[in-house]
Amino acid sequence: MGITSIAAAVAMDSSDEELLSRMARGDVDAFGLFYDRHSSLLFGLAVKILCDHHEAEEVLQEALVLIFERAPTYDAALGKPLSWAVTVTRNKSIDRLRGLQRKRRLLNEVASKAEVQGSEAINNPLQKALEGESVGAIHNALAQLPVEQRRAIELAFLGGLTHSEIAERLGDPLGTVKARIRRGMLFLRDCLEGQL
Repeated sequence: MGITSIAAAVAMDSSDEELLSRMARGDVDAFGLFYDRHSSLLFGLAVKILCDHHEAEEVLQEALVLIFERAPTYDAALGKPLSWAVTVTRNKSIDRLRGLQRKRRLLNEVASKAEVQGSEAINNPLQKALEGESVGAIHNALAQLPVEQRRAIELAFLGGLTHSEIAERLGDPLGTVKARIRRGMLFLRDCLEGQL
């Protein structure tokens, strides 16, 4: 048996705890072994929650990156590594599902409003002109926001992302993202009051 074969046999015998410990030290090979062992199960869980293979692939990738990044924080006293990985994947799947549902709901609302407003605008040119002014007022108000607040609001309301997804994308703490959105929305309310 060659050295490579011995190393492969030892690696296959590594427990999940050992793999996470190695991952915590940045060992990409340990991550590969963990992925090979559990990706099918985690993918199946994501598919079951999302009912969409493409979205499940995205969630699996995000979950595994998060597991690798958070491997140093894993606490064996709180459960087995696979249970932890399942929880991370489940939470990511639910966040994605909520985001997709919110996006669909917003698109449906916009489509139905556009349909109603479209038929009204044909008969009412004044309404069409006022809507153009409203859009301009909103753009002007958004432009006055600090960049961090504007970006968080755009990701939430135009991108359909959850607060957790925004925090992850921007690399900011969840509380910071929530505070930015709240402050920005209060500013927009005050700025647009009486204009819309």
